[in-house]
Amino acid sequence: MAEYLTPQKKEEIFQEHGGSKTNTGSIEGQIALFTFRITSLSDHLQVNKKDHSSRRALLTLVGKRRRLLNYLSKKDINRYRELIDKLDIRKSSIESSGSY
Repeated sequence: MAEYLTPQKKEEIFQEHGGSKTNTGSIEGQIALFTFRITSLSDHLQVNKKDHSSRRALLTLVGKRRRLLNYLSKKDINRYRELIDKLDIRKSSIESSGSY
């Protein structure tokens, strides 16, 4: 299974990105938490290639993070760009080219 997320680590993520450790509803904090979980699941899947249930969970998390990022980009483009840079989330080639 993926790396265990301790309550202290969760508070640290929300403190850094959400403003306070109790502000678990902030968009930036949720995206940061999803990013942490995505990286830990990706590392897990590098070792355990046949773990299909974790792969499905990873794809679900990526979709949730994508929806939150889309919402944030429509709501406040500057916060979106800052968060992308801060979390080092690379943009897809579709976004940069502007066409499908």
